[in-house]
Amino acid sequence: MVDADRTFVIVGGGLAGAKAAETLRAEGFNGRVILIGDEREHPYERPPLSKGFLSGKEERDSVFVHEPAWYAQNDVELHLGQTVTAIDREARTVRLGDGTLIGYDKLLLATGSEPRRLDIPGTDLAGVHHLRRLAHSERLRNMLKALGRDNGHLVIAGAGWIGLEVAAAARGYGAEVTVVEPEQTPLHQVIGPELGQIFTDLHAGHGVRFHFGARLTEITGQDGMVLAVRTDDGEEHPAHDVLAAIGAAPRTALAESAGLALVDRRHGGGIAVDDSLRTSDPDIFAAGDVAATPFPLWGTPLPDTRLRVEHWANALNGGPAAARAMLGQHVTYDRVPYFFSDQYDLGLEYSGWAPPGSYDQVLLRGDAGKREFIAFWLKERRVLAGMNVNVWDVTAAIQGLIRAGTKGVQVDPDRLADPSVPLGDLLPDQS
Repeated sequence: MVDADRTFVIVGGGLAGAKAAETLRAEGFNGRVILIGDEREHPYERPPLSKGFLSGKEERDSVFVHEPAWYAQNDVELHLGQTVTAIDREARTVRLGDGTLIGYDKLLLATGSEPRRLDIPGTDLAGVHHLRRLAHSERLRNMLKALGRDNGHLVIAGAGWIGLEVAAAARGYGAEVTVVEPEQTPLHQVIGPELGQIFTDLHAGHGVRFHFGARLTEITGQDGMVLAVRTDDGEEHPAHDVLAAIGAAPRTALAESAGLALVDRRHGGGIAVDDSLRTSDPDIFAAGDVAATPFPLWGTPLPDTRLRVEHWANALNGGPAAARAMLGQHVTYDRVPYFFSDQYDLGLEYSGWAPPGSYDQVLLRGDAGKREFIAFWLKERRVLAGMNVNVWDVTAAIQGLIRAGTKGVQVDPDRLADPSVPLGDLLPDQS
């Protein structure tokens, strides 16, 4: 009963917060666990919001992390629909929007991120959408069904993962889709220009129209409804609805007002944490989208880069890691960044981190024409990242090559590109 008089508070009702609460109980913590979320929904996972749930392949109940009864059964106190407005670090309390003060011994910030907004005329029209929350996805799903029935037009600002996944879902309903993207290829900041054409061809083959090298400058409408969008190169596109898919920003306002150390927005932003996910306050931790974690050797010229990862796996693994660190266990959070995507008949997994400018070679293993291949991003023959497209059960080997690369291990590019050479044979001898 050593922990019975201790209170651990989790701010954030997403996957990271829910998995942290689950881990605290699984590790035997018998004090109070309080989870505070600003949505009225129980904690849920976000990938279905742009994938299975949005496309109509999954039901609403499938998105939730736990059954609603789980929280009471495990004595996790829920404060749903409540916003934390302040942290008093000296008193070790958090203040809720209704004025309630809750004391804590340890505090976890899993506040996530929020979609970036278009700063152009017309964003107040009824047909302008964002995608971050379950309510957003429900609204989008209903809208896509209606567009499909009526041969309506959806314009998507941004050809990142969210933009492309929504485009695929929209085409599944029969909606007309135009994607406006300032770069010359989709996914430029993640996979670079070398592989972008593959995704252009994939979506164009399903009827998606791309307008590259342009940004939205205005959304026009009548009687509160969207009619068209205009771009900075003078073009106009018909639209009944618009989705802003231009990225997300970490929700750091609470941490900032509490005086916690942050990472500069120019370097990705987020709450600065050490490799145990502890913030600059020893009693406060951060996990998920909002946490900027040390990544000292990921192909970057900076010796102590912090990386903020906005993907499901980071929340899934970061929440439990933070919970164990809150319990005083030795934790080193050094997971290889990982995410997955499904678009039409293409499925992929991406591991690592290789933004444009960090690599000197992109190598393909397999058949890109059939969309069955693995792409590797290399720097001085070290593997920085790998993406398997319609090739499965290779993630462990890819991540092993990435980890070896952070230690300076080089690979033979010819053998790496040869599908007849098992990836495991390229890993360094562990004996």
